[in-house]
Amino acid sequence: MDLLAAAVLGIVQGLTEFLPVSSSGHLILARAFFGWDAGRFGLAFDVACHVGTLLAVAVYFWRDVMQMIAAAPGALLGRDGPAERLVRLIVVGTVPIVVVALVFGDRIEAVRSPAVVAVTLIVGAIGLLVAEGAGAKTRDEQSVGYGLALAIGCAQAVALVPGISRSGATLTVAMLAGLRRAAAARFVFLLSLPAVVAAAAKETLDVAEIGVAGLPVTLFLIGFAVSGVVGYLTIKYFLRYLANHSLAVFAYYRFALAAITIVWLVTR
Repeated sequence: MDLLAAAVLGIVQGLTEFLPVSSSGHLILARAFFGWDAGRFGLAFDVACHVGTLLAVAVYFWRDVMQMIAAAPGALLGRDGPAERLVRLIVVGTVPIVVVALVFGDRIEAVRSPAVVAVTLIVGAIGLLVAEGAGAKTRDEQSVGYGLALAIGCAQAVALVPGISRSGATLTVAMLAGLRRAAAARFVFLLSLPAVVAAAAKETLDVAEIGVAGLPVTLFLIGFAVSGVVGYLTIKYFLRYLANHSLAVFAYYRFALAAITIVWLVTR
């Protein structure tokens, strides 16, 4: 049963990390609905799944990642090539989540509950529908400036609250600014890299403090592998989907899941 639970949670993480439906919210609800042991599928397991989805982004966008690594010194020296500019945009966009995590990290951890997720699922769904109805979306990712990068970064910081969704919040802001869906998704996925690296590093340090004695490594490996493979496929097909489709379906899904969660909270 533990192995099946690990695989299911890995699938949930791989899908929802990149779809605009909230990975943290889904993991909280999955554990609550099915009563899975938070000791066995808690922080340490989350680290394995986060590393899996981090690897998925890095592999899918490996050319961009290598270009940004090579361009990092030039970006610091003020060179103005496309790769150098992208590095600076990502740095600017990452600042808000670093500040919010450092200042409000403990308070955010305290609101990881199904009730909070139900509310934030609804808030995020409304945001997606507003963004879909807000005018033409014709701008490409080359049109992103430092102001918009900062705004998208602020949305990413707000998504630390479970249920909001990093991709959902950042796509909402990007589309409100007129970016095409696929271009917005490409930028926000690259923007997520430093945040996911930082989250995985912090969680790893936390796990090192509490230890993982008694927790089977097999569960971590399953979570890592499944979340990585599912995450890669999700990125690939989600980007294709965005070329010609609306995000409204994800908004309606969020409403439905919020309703299910409210019913569960009232009747349990």
